[in-house]
Amino acid sequence: MPELPEVEVTRRRIAPALVGRTIRSVRTTKPSYFFLTPPATLRRRLAGRTVSGLERHGKYLIAGLDDGARVLLHLGMTGQLFPAGASSLRLLSATARAALAPDAQPEFRPDAHTHLVWSFKDEGPEVFFRDVRKFGKVLWIAPGAECERLARLGRDALEMTGPELFDATRKRTVAIKSLLMAQSVVAGVGNIYADEALFLAGVRPTRRAAKVTRAECDRLAREIRRVMLRSIETGGSSISDYVAPDGSDGAYQDERRVYARAGEPCLVCETPVKKIVLGARGTHYCPRCQA
Repeated sequence: MPELPEVEVTRRRIAPALVGRTIRSVRTTKPSYFFLTPPATLRRRLAGRTVSGLERHGKYLIAGLDDGARVLLHLGMTGQLFPAGASSLRLLSATARAALAPDAQPEFRPDAHTHLVWSFKDEGPEVFFRDVRKFGKVLWIAPGAECERLARLGRDALEMTGPELFDATRKRTVAIKSLLMAQSVVAGVGNIYADEALFLAGVRPTRRAAKVTRAECDRLAREIRRVMLRSIETGGSSISDYVAPDGSDGAYQDERRVYARAGEPCLVCETPVKKIVLGARGTHYCPRCQA
């Protein structure tokens, strides 16, 4: 699932294909749980509007429109947002991949999983929102209206401070990893970066949140920012479906210390990395480095 770094990379790279452009029309697939706003309403509300900006909070993208309305976009588990002309095998179905020559890199053509297509009056490249599993979301927000989904989010992970995290852990009996992944507490942290930040901070993911000290919370907040900024710098993690809007893969997966390295030696002490299930999520840590 794309986490904050992947969404931020998407924001930065898709912004030139959206911001400042006037929407001529919108094409959609049929109504489904992908659309929090009915497709017919989206098509009507977006036509003729100019995209004035593109922001991010946690794992959400928020496109501002010239009439004051906003469009909320969430990539879900397998969402991909990119302009026409992008080329990547990750943008193709398994069937399409199997039919290709070994070195082929075909340009993407909208398929059954392309649920939202933005066309523009300048007749430049269209922008596609593709999502195989349809856990992504699109929501039109009226001018001046509050958005419940955004209101429920906690502090953005890149802005979370140690004291704020310490306050959030008090009297909490849940595991610290589960707390970090609670979007109402820290917006943007998911499975990959929770494991990585906890390792860098030397905190075991199963520790009760209330048992994490003030100094450890300071380290955790710092390492969350550090690991995410490094991931943004390297283009995010392309472990499964994620691909940047220009069709390129991220490279942060090559720098993982513990995530998905079960049984491999810790890069610090050589103790085998352990994997457990915590909160229904695979969780990786070093039994020696993380107390």
